[in-house]
Amino acid sequence: MNKAVNAKEPSAVDIEVGRRIRMQRRVLGMSQSALAERVSVTFQQVQKYEKGSNRVGASRLQGIADCLNVPVSFFFEGMAGADESESGLVKGMDDLTGFISTAEGLALNRAFLAVKDARIRQKIVGLVKSLASLEGDD
Repeated sequence: MNKAVNAKEPSAVDIEVGRRIRMQRRVLGMSQSALAERVSVTFQQVQKYEKGSNRVGASRLQGIADCLNVPVSFFFEGMAGADESESGLVKGMDDLTGFISTAEGLALNRAFLAVKDARIRQKIVGLVKSLASLEGDD
């Protein structure tokens, strides 16, 4: 009985893949409806993929990766090997996912990517680091 309940719960891998779909979709400024149309599913299905409540099949994941301009490996980078437990997932993308999930993070990311000059980008990074260190002095 207990196994049936657990089988319906999303796995850590499904949740992480869904987070990365959502993050990349938002980085591109694409709506759930637009992604859904491009991969021939409903926007509700995209919502379920992003929440991890529905698993994404291999061919569907390839289609999503193509639409989001990333390799399929993007959705799995940094995860623990198959022989390790799901609780051992490397959450190296958590900070990035959290950042991109905010309106400010998304706006800052888009503005930063619009700056093409590498020297100016370095100055922006330095400015943000300086501001962050000031906040720590409070």
